[in-house]
Amino acid sequence: MKHSNISIFIPHTGCPHMCSFCNQHTISGAQKSPSADEVREICGKAAEEINSPENTEIAFFGGSFTAIPRNYMISLLETAHEFVGEGKFRGIRISTRPDYITPEILDILKKYGVTAIELGAQSMSNNVLEANERGHTAQDVINASRLIKKYNFELGLQMMIGLYKSTGDDEWETMKKILEIHPDTVRIYPVVILKGTKLADLLESGEYKLFGGENDERFYYDFEDVVDTAATFLETFEENGIKVIKCGLHASEFVEKDMVGGYYHPAFRELCEAVIYRHNIEHELIKNNIRSGAVVLAVNNKCISKAVGHQKSNYKYFKENGIEIKIIGDENIPKYKCFVKG
Repeated sequence: MKHSNISIFIPHTGCPHMCSFCNQHTISGAQKSPSADEVREICGKAAEEINSPENTEIAFFGGSFTAIPRNYMISLLETAHEFVGEGKFRGIRISTRPDYITPEILDILKKYGVTAIELGAQSMSNNVLEANERGHTAQDVINASRLIKKYNFELGLQMMIGLYKSTGDDEWETMKKILEIHPDTVRIYPVVILKGTKLADLLESGEYKLFGGENDERFYYDFEDVVDTAATFLETFEENGIKVIKCGLHASEFVEKDMVGGYYHPAFRELCEAVIYRHNIEHELIKNNIRSGAVVLAVNNKCISKAVGHQKSNYKYFKENGIEIKIIGDENIPKYKCFVKG
C-alpha cells in the first residue's frame, strides 16, 4: 500500500544558516512554527481521516529539526509520539542538517519513535556548499549518514541540481557519492529561485546565470538539460535500490507566485519519467533496427502513462520522427524497461 506523510512544516526554525536558495515561508506556505497543541490537533484530525495509519508517518519538514531549541523539539516529539504505535501511525520522519546529528540527538529521536531522518545534503562539492552558504561540508554528510545507519534509522538524502557555481561535473559527483552512501531514499530538487533569497540577488546582478556558455561556471543548463539530468539520476538511483520519493519541488501556489527563475514544473517527475522511457524506447528501436512505421511496445502495466509521457509527449516525439508507437502493459516487465512486441 502507498506510503503517505502527515506533513508539519517548521519554517526555518533553528537553522543556523540562511542558504542561498532558502525561503522556507514560501516553500511551505507556513509563516510560523506550530505549537505542540497544534501538532496534536493536526495528528488527531489525520487519525480520524486516514484509512491506513500503518503506512503513514508524521513528518516534520521545512526547517532543521535537530537544530531547534531542545525543549521545543522534545515537546513536538512527545506530542507526535502519542499517535505512534500499534493501531496508530507507523512513525515519525524528520528533515535536518548533516552537521546537527550526534549520538545524543539520535538517542532522543529513537526514544520518541522517529523512524526516518532526511539530510539536506544538496551537493557533495565543498566549493558548491560554500558558495551557497550551507555551513557544512561533504564530509559532514558522510559522517552523519554513517551514524544514522548505525542507529538503524531509515536514511534519506536530498540533493539539488543547478546550484550557484555548480557544474555538470559537480552534479554527477554528487550523484556518485550519494550512491556510495546508499541511503534508503533520495529527493531530487532542481533549483527554484525565490524572491528574498541570495540566489535571487545573484540572478538579478548577472552573477548567477541559468543558460549560456558551456565553459563558464556561472552558466548552467536550460530546462530540458535539467530534466535530462534529473531523469538520469532518478533511473540510476532506483536501479541501485534507492527509492526516489520526490523529484521536483511540490506544486504550490506560493512557489509559483514568488518564483523569479529556475527549473520549476508542477509535474516535474512526470517529465523526467517520460524522458527515461523515451531514451529506453529509442534504445529498443535501434536494437531492433526500427526506423519508421508502426510498432507495439510493452512496458510494466503500472507504467503505461509514464511511457506515453506527460501530455502524450512520447507519442508526439516518435510520430515527428516517423514512428507510430503503441504502448501496452505487461506486469512481468520491470519499471522503466520496454520491449518491442510482435
